[in-house]
Amino acid sequence: MKSARCVAILLLLALTIAVRGATPSPKVMLLVDEKSLGTIPTAEVEAMAISMLRDRQVRTVDQEMVRSNVKKSQAMLKSVGDNRGAAAIGLQFGADVIIVGEAVAKPSARRIAESNLRTYQAVVTLRAVRTDNSENLATASETASIVDIEDVSGSSKALKTAGQKTLQELLPTMLESWEKGGGSSGSSTHIVLSVGGVDQAWKLKAIRELLRGKSELIQNVQQKSYTAGAAVFEVDSEVPAETLSEKIVLAAPQGLSFQVLDVAKGKIDLRAVAK
Repeated sequence: MKSARCVAILLLLALTIAVRGATPSPKVMLLVDEKSLGTIPTAEVEAMAISMLRDRQVRTVDQEMVRSNVKKSQAMLKSVGDNRGAAAIGLQFGADVIIVGEAVAKPSARRIAESNLRTYQAVVTLRAVRTDNSENLATASETASIVDIEDVSGSSKALKTAGQKTLQELLPTMLESWEKGGGSSGSSTHIVLSVGGVDQAWKLKAIRELLRGKSELIQNVQQKSYTAGAAVFEVDSEVPAETLSEKIVLAAPQGLSFQVLDVAKGKIDLRAVAK
């Protein structure tokens, strides 16, 4: 009786340790440029990915919110060509990982043997990117060919088939890489820093030198753009965004002060004001 109780206690202790040491699953965002019949926007692969992630108890970003914002800013789709751009967008929506890529289905030009049947081919290419450090967690690309009599159903079946094959390869690798990397406990956080009110060259130079002088807090300072008095930088920070924003405000260059407009995960919006 005592030995059975000891075994039960040991099993419970082992389970507790395993649960405490488990890496939390990431929050995932989907941003896939999908086209049915080569030109018609669709969301077959995104819907399938969300379903497969939920089956694995992985949280996802609200896709309705994503779509409404993408419609307002088509530049978002253009900026996911590199990992840093993809990570920056994912951070805007509070995602730990963003899955980006393309999915296209097209019909063949000719019918099969003078029948109403036609071949529909789909290609799906996806990659998963960590938003805190722009690391590529996984990539996958698959094709599918479907014979059907009707364009809409044929393209849909081809996209779903290629999408399922791609996701079955991508998702396990993505989650395994996430766990191996220690989940959200990465050594640095990728932050997009936007500063308004930069209407003179000396202000831009002073801000850039301030950021590059904070080497104990941030690395890889890159000025991404400077348009109409707004400068956008990307940095890798050793501290959370809220802590970094405080450090920057307290160390404002001579002749300037900063107003904090918004601070979120991986994002800081400031306004520079001349004293």
